[in-house]
Amino acid sequence: METKDSAANAYAMAIEQIESAVKYMEIETCFVDRLKTTDREVTVHLPVKMDDGTYRIFTGYRVQHCGVYGPYKGGIRYHPDTDLDEVRALAMWMTWKSAVVNIPFGGAKGGVNCNPKEMSSREIENLTRRFTWGLSNIIGPERDIPAPDVYTNPQVMAWIMDTYSILRGYAVPGVVTGKPLELGGSLGRHEATGKGVVITALQACHQLGLDPKGLTVAVQGAGNVGGVAAAAFSKAGFKVVAISDSKGGIHNPKGLDVNAVLACKNQYSCVIKPGMKGDSVTNSELLELKCDILAPCALEGVITKKNAAKVKARIIAEGANGPTTPNADKILHDKGAFVVPDILANAGGVTVSYFEWVQNLQNLLWDEEEIGRRLEKRLCSSFEEVHGIAMEKKVDMRTAALILGIGRVARALKLRGFYP
Repeated sequence: METKDSAANAYAMAIEQIESAVKYMEIETCFVDRLKTTDREVTVHLPVKMDDGTYRIFTGYRVQHCGVYGPYKGGIRYHPDTDLDEVRALAMWMTWKSAVVNIPFGGAKGGVNCNPKEMSSREIENLTRRFTWGLSNIIGPERDIPAPDVYTNPQVMAWIMDTYSILRGYAVPGVVTGKPLELGGSLGRHEATGKGVVITALQACHQLGLDPKGLTVAVQGAGNVGGVAAAAFSKAGFKVVAISDSKGGIHNPKGLDVNAVLACKNQYSCVIKPGMKGDSVTNSELLELKCDILAPCALEGVITKKNAAKVKARIIAEGANGPTTPNADKILHDKGAFVVPDILANAGGVTVSYFEWVQNLQNLLWDEEEIGRRLEKRLCSSFEEVHGIAMEKKVDMRTAALILGIGRVARALKLRGFYP
């Protein structure tokens, strides 16, 4: 995204967040130091055959942050900005996210440095299968379970599952989540992260005494998270006034026809075309629009100390991972903005991934109503816990969520101990 702060290092952000949270906790230094490091970092170099018959070498990563709570869990992204520090930070945030919603997963993340927009489906399949081969000795339904992330989708998960299953000699649907339904995927998984953003934003409205009907929302991102969130906000009675993708966005203070914008995105790979009711807006401008709720649902590091003071939204619901830098957090808190942090707001994805994993292991299939009920119950319960800590310790919601997540992982780590 054009608003991404290239100077912001995601891993440095993640470490700074830990240091801010542990000030309010009683954790021995050895456990804090342990949680700042990772269990395992794998870098693989992938020779991939392209459509013209040549081979290109891509670099991929899988970082397993902390498996003390259970099998590692985390998405795989395909993006030209992906590097090891980014993946380290994302793996760490996955650990806290799983703990905040009290799911028995550790945190992991993976990615390949590539530009899938410039690759054919066959080239992406070749890359995916080669990447799976390179990670095959560290992933598995009881070890590490990948899922979709930026520019990956159920089809990519199907290729991972198929490649892993061929290597094992039998079908292993539980090796990934976010799969197509035909291969053991869960109803409601695709929509889970975006819906979770809306569920937690509604909880924030309740805490602030705001009636959601007619509140204005700006959504940065129109993909798996942003697009779903925009549609869910509209369905819940909010007025969506802006939506963007990596090319820019559309803004109409009277409200957008969300279905028309998303249809334009699906058909033309952009959110605005001539004749649509709205004006073009850059991603930078979208963040500073007059609105009640801002939902950054794209990449990390987009709200920084340079633009945080210009953010006018009363509520920021973080659909993306790490969209707000620590310096920006301080500015937003001082101006009275209510931030629903990423490790709570976008935890719907890992929650329904957990439901999918459970269904695969037990050969179950829950209906979409059951999935939705379980998701809302868990996210609302977690929101109440985080908000309770924020009130008790007089801290912002991000610090409170970190206190909850880090505290649970640290206690589990202490109980298990260090061996040998």
